[in-house]
Amino acid sequence: MSQVSEEREERVEPTPPEPVGKPAPAEPPPPEPTASSASRAGRNLPAAIGVGLLLGVAIIVSLLTVRFVFIGIIAVAIGVGTFEFAGVLRRVANLRVAMIPVLVGGQAMIWLAWPFGREGALTAFVLTVLACLVWRLPGGADGYLRDIAASVFASAYLPLFGAFAAMLVPPDDGVGRVLTFLIAVVASDTGGYIAGVLGGKHPMAPTISPKKSWEGFAGSMIAGIAAGVLTIGLMLHGQAWQGAVFGVAIVLTATLGDLVESLIKRDLKIKDMGTMLPGHGGIMDRLDSLLPSAVVSWLLLSAFIPS
Repeated sequence: MSQVSEEREERVEPTPPEPVGKPAPAEPPPPEPTASSASRAGRNLPAAIGVGLLLGVAIIVSLLTVRFVFIGIIAVAIGVGTFEFAGVLRRVANLRVAMIPVLVGGQAMIWLAWPFGREGALTAFVLTVLACLVWRLPGGADGYLRDIAASVFASAYLPLFGAFAAMLVPPDDGVGRVLTFLIAVVASDTGGYIAGVLGGKHPMAPTISPKKSWEGFAGSMIAGIAAGVLTIGLMLHGQAWQGAVFGVAIVLTATLGDLVESLIKRDLKIKDMGTMLPGHGGIMDRLDSLLPSAVVSWLLLSAFIPS
């Protein structure tokens, strides 16, 4: 038996050389850093920061010089966002938004919100819906309800929500109101991003936005409350509790806006709404947290600090 075992061992001892062109298995080398893997959040971080700074400078300059120019910035962003959103719906889902009524009516909502407030924006919205109903009539019955639903949704989601941001501008302390709104949203986004990247382990809504974590939400809440207390106290001379309530509300609406757009993009099976802003995606990918937060900002600031 031992002799047979020795012969078997002798047979298996020699290891044939690996054939040419077939390397021995080894650990794969680490992937080369690319623009898409530049950050754990999946974005080109330097480009995202650069674009964010440019947008921030443009907004601050407009507010500190002629603050009503900011309404023009809102109008341009909403117009581009509407065109971008309608284009995605047409290409991906074959939904035909009534472009002319929605674009014209959207601008009317924003600019009429300046002198006439809510009444102007809501009147323009109702007229836009009526115009969409009529505009789509020549297209026939096929897809009529789907197209009208998309047109009404686009009119409400972008220009009507954006009109509330425009309504922050006219009061004497309008600069402070706009900055309070913007700083709270930016603080929420930044705090959530940093906390999520550094310690995000528990997904918040894995089927909607896998990268959004409860740790990131906690970071958003801390940063948002701090921003609300400081801005309302220093810029609008409000109370600390008002700033805390404002911060919590903005974090909730900004997070909700982000989740809503993530769900829309998942339904459409796209990653971004566009490619206009390097490191961010499209205009809509930057407006997602701002739009619902503008509504809540106007409501709370009007209640806390009447103009």
